[in-house]
Amino acid sequence: MNHTANGNHSQVTMYTSNWCADCWRAKKVLESMKVQFVEVDITHDPQAVALVEKLNNGYRSVPTLLFPDGSVLTEPSTAQLVAKLNAV
Repeated sequence: MNHTANGNHSQVTMYTSNWCADCWRAKKVLESMKVQFVEVDITHDPQAVALVEKLNNGYRSVPTLLFPDGSVLTEPSTAQLVAKLNAV
């Protein structure tokens, strides 16, 4: 499922996999805070895997969230994600 910002380029991109419980939790946080985002499942996307590995020093860690300001959160706790979203 993709969530888009209807052409707004200042959106969050969340790299996920379908088996990741932390991804489901992060998605619920984004949805509850009404943050528009694009979800990219790395399961069958080699380019997305390469980017996630680059952002995480070679690890396929998900969720990896890329923010419009270029900052990245990897496997954030709910509190960390809420704090970041409130600061954006």
